[in-house]
Amino acid sequence: MDLDLTVDDPCLEKKDFCVNCNSHFMTVRPSVKSMAISKRFMKDLRNQEEAASIIKDVLDCSHLEFHELHKFERNIDGNLVFRAKRGQIHIIYAVDKRMRILFLRAVKNFPEYKKLLRNRREILRMITRLQ
Repeated sequence: MDLDLTVDDPCLEKKDFCVNCNSHFMTVRPSVKSMAISKRFMKDLRNQEEAASIIKDVLDCSHLEFHELHKFERNIDGNLVFRAKRGQIHIIYAVDKRMRILFLRAVKNFPEYKKLLRNRREILRMITRLQ
């Protein structure tokens, strides 16, 4: 996969479009220096351009395209799990203990998203695969 995206910290200076960065994300965001994308995330979206656009907007904290962004969902063994919602797509990503943003899944229906969120073991397995 040849997505060329850099991870800098747009949250260092508070901007209008960064209004949805909650305290969990604002705390860890300055320390995040890299990212990883799961194969399942790319398979969920099927379109590399759409995936690159979503990832770029999440990394840039650009709230313009999202209904929700950086919504904290849960802490699973020290890994912080977040969600962004763009249209009908729920993007599930995490910040792991090594301070990397891990794009895990892009789920298009809400019941499947809720089922995945309840499955702590599966989320931890996805995080572990990316390490």
